[in-house]
Amino acid sequence: MPALQVRPFRRADRDQLTELINTHVAAVVPGVSVSVNTVLSALERQPDEFITDPWVGERVTLVAEQRDHVVAAAHLLRYRADDEVGADYRDIGEIDWFVCRPTASFRPDSDEAADLLMNACLAQLARWNVRARYASGELPAPAVYGLPRSWPHIRAGYERAGFRHTGDTEVILIARVADLPHQEPRPGVTVDRTLGECGTRFTAYAAGRALGFIEVDTALSRPERHTRGTGLADVGNLHIEPSAYGDGLERRLLGQAADWLRLCGVDRVLAYEPATGSTMMDHLTSAGFRELTRTDRRWEHRPG
Repeated sequence: MPALQVRPFRRADRDQLTELINTHVAAVVPGVSVSVNTVLSALERQPDEFITDPWVGERVTLVAEQRDHVVAAAHLLRYRADDEVGADYRDIGEIDWFVCRPTASFRPDSDEAADLLMNACLAQLARWNVRARYASGELPAPAVYGLPRSWPHIRAGYERAGFRHTGDTEVILIARVADLPHQEPRPGVTVDRTLGECGTRFTAYAAGRALGFIEVDTALSRPERHTRGTGLADVGNLHIEPSAYGDGLERRLLGQAADWLRLCGVDRVLAYEPATGSTMMDHLTSAGFRELTRTDRRWEHRPG
């Protein structure tokens, strides 16, 4: 087979890199792909990460190439060491994402390509002389963060290189909006719609007291992100006051949110919950959500 080589990303790689990224996105969340412009913009900055992105001091994108074909790629970040940077991020290096083709009969040297690229990543982190090395899979697409369980080939590459999972695990859930509860009027309870922290907020009130709220983000299908079929949204920040437990308020709020999503032309909705200790997991699954995948956050380089 022709020799593999690792080199810096070039703009001429943009179409191949986008295709490689989209194959990984498609294994996590159905019907979602990102455009070339989204990928190129994400290599320069991450506008969604308005807290941590300004702390980045340097960005490097590397690709592994064989016969003019990009078979693997990685994006690395170095966070500054000054006092403006949060203590947990100060002077660390991170593989922000790492993608590669899995082994196949017509691509028997995929692991070799992954390891060659990983060695180049570790060499770059060593040149930066950072105090700690982390890795993740934060592709510029909805619901793709941490290291999804649907990428066993990436997990294997991280583990071969000495990365270990040291963080928490989250469950990514999905539901068809058509399967969510419909609005259920309840005497004495009103629901107000306002702008919340992460999207449109629906808050249930009784006797002037807030009983709980839910937020939906319908901005996932931004113009620079192309979603096949109809829309996709996030549901999050579902909070019920302890005094309202057992009253079915969560279904009322989910029904209110679902009605709004139908008006928005959204047909699928995502939710995220911790794998352990979640008080809302049962409520979400009983309301029509099902597990899409699990993702493991925070991988630290601990060789040996």
